[in-house]
Amino acid sequence: MSVLDGTTFVVSDGRGDVTPDREDPTGLFHRDTRHLSRWEVRLDGHPLDALHGAATTVDEAVFTLVEPTGTIYRDPTLALTRRRTVGAGMREELRLANHGDAARTIELSVLFEADFADLFEVKDRLNKAGEAWSEVARDAVKLGYRRADFRRETVIRAPGAVLTAGSLVFRVRLEPAAEWSVEIRVEVGPPVRAAAPIMGTEEWLAALPRLETGWDDLDRVYRTSLADLAALRFVPDLPPDLEGAVPAAGLPWFMALFGRDSLITSYQALPFAPDLCRATLRALAALQADAVDDFRDAEPGKIPHELRHGELVHVGERPHAPYYGSADATPLFLIVLDEYERWTGDASTVRDLEGAARAALAWLDTGFITYETRNPVSGLPVQCWKDSADAIVHPDGRLAPLPHATCELQGYAYDALVRSARLFRCVWGDPGFALGLENRARALRDRFEAAFWLPDLGFYALAVDGDGVPVRTLTSNIGHLLWSGIVPDDHVDRIVDHLLGPALFSGWGVRTLAAGQRPYNPMGYHRGTVWPHDTALAVAGLTRYGRRAEAATLSVALLEAAAHSGFRLPEVYVGTSRSLNATPVVYPTACSPQAWAAGTPLLLLRCLLGLRASDGRLVVDPHVPDRFGGLALRGIPGRWGRADAVEIR
Repeated sequence: MSVLDGTTFVVSDGRGDVTPDREDPTGLFHRDTRHLSRWEVRLDGHPLDALHGAATTVDEAVFTLVEPTGTIYRDPTLALTRRRTVGAGMREELRLANHGDAARTIELSVLFEADFADLFEVKDRLNKAGEAWSEVARDAVKLGYRRADFRRETVIRAPGAVLTAGSLVFRVRLEPAAEWSVEIRVEVGPPVRAAAPIMGTEEWLAALPRLETGWDDLDRVYRTSLADLAALRFVPDLPPDLEGAVPAAGLPWFMALFGRDSLITSYQALPFAPDLCRATLRALAALQADAVDDFRDAEPGKIPHELRHGELVHVGERPHAPYYGSADATPLFLIVLDEYERWTGDASTVRDLEGAARAALAWLDTGFITYETRNPVSGLPVQCWKDSADAIVHPDGRLAPLPHATCELQGYAYDALVRSARLFRCVWGDPGFALGLENRARALRDRFEAAFWLPDLGFYALAVDGDGVPVRTLTSNIGHLLWSGIVPDDHVDRIVDHLLGPALFSGWGVRTLAAGQRPYNPMGYHRGTVWPHDTALAVAGLTRYGRRAEAATLSVALLEAAAHSGFRLPEVYVGTSRSLNATPVVYPTACSPQAWAAGTPLLLLRCLLGLRASDGRLVVDPHVPDRFGGLALRGIPGRWGRADAVEIR
């Protein structure tokens, strides 16, 4: 069970308990540090039984517990309701009710610990190197941790409790039909730089476009996606003039600013919440590298991959402050910058970012985009979006040697050049530079065609490996190439046939790696699973090339999958065929909620309605299947003010 608010979140079991188990990383986390590693309720020294537990909103959960009786022949009479809310810490209301016919004297306790584990320590099961301490006062317990100048604290306030360094105990007498309640507060620290407040969740949601549809499941998926995006918003610890919230990548491991994830999420959400896009662009530009730093994989002009705030980053054991180990964040920055200007007309922001765009374009000016970490100890070896170590693999199962030039990176670079040329011509007033970018784009497209197209197979190679050999593996990356516009018209039919064919299309979405090849594994993180955002980018590519029926087929498949998984798309599904599984199988360790999965339904709606910004107006060109029973978005924000998109039945 998870609840979250920005970079503060709690992961617990179905009773609401957090247990100190290294195999099951639960806890209260804040800014990449676990502030509670144990939080267990006991009634007269015993765990309670769970009747029900559910998140009522993304930042609140309620658990209904009862005393254990040890037999089915005796009904419980004591019930405990735990109402948990997260924000800058955690609040937990405990409400105890006596439904028996006799008075009861009860000892209600909470056992707690704080290991202050860095998120990387939790993932990698590392031991702590600093010193823990505690202070017990009459009304509060303070737990602390220090390592050099790194400090973290957890303060627990429980009015009326008897406190120790690891427990709080209430002694309660309850008459029949009586109730007793208390609110416990958990504060986390030290406080960070005060940031400008962001718009509250309800206000933010109320400003978003209103969906009208005859498909009730779609309405629930839409509302869930928006609520998840609202909860994932946070203000990064950057200079105070950079106002606005950015989307964190996903719970539990990626509650931070990510270049790739935050940019793609912002692109997906742009016609709905352009504020996310503006804040993301400004934050990433403020962190853009201006020098070579091997430890952090930094090079002048690169947009960061990840910004962390935990202990291992602070003491220099991990390079994520920020880390630049992604090859796609930089071209994606340019793509999203152009799209933002098209939709919003916010020339002021775009003019402010001209220097960042020039630096990013200079980094791109290296032929094909390739990657190989400068930091072999703690850097990422694979730096495309499929960044697991075994993702870039030949059809016979051999891992491709580094450096890699994956195909979608070249597509992103092509699109970035074309889009940047438009900005230099139309916004930044440098038509000569724009012409040079267009020439670079044409040359890149020609080189790409010669190096990556596999005419005997009818698709593009996954990559060119470090030996200069094409990786002839069929993967979902070809859908990204359609999105980028680098595919010539005479190849589109064959690409589409592959995307919708049984090897790639599972029935729920496009597999990351096609079935029938030796490396295929439906449970392999990037070797046969279905990632919703990955399929959504293929949908955008199909829409770009006018293949609306195929785009609708993939869109409906994803939306049906979401309806089977609590109306929320997770980070990734297992890639088994729909003909074998009547419902989609969520990948065991998938992030949920996850930003670009939450943004996926928004991009699908944009494609189904054929929304695009052109010459300062909103163009609407719907292709909506009958099952939607009509589709409309009311109040779409943009340079036109607010506009409606309606598909009439």
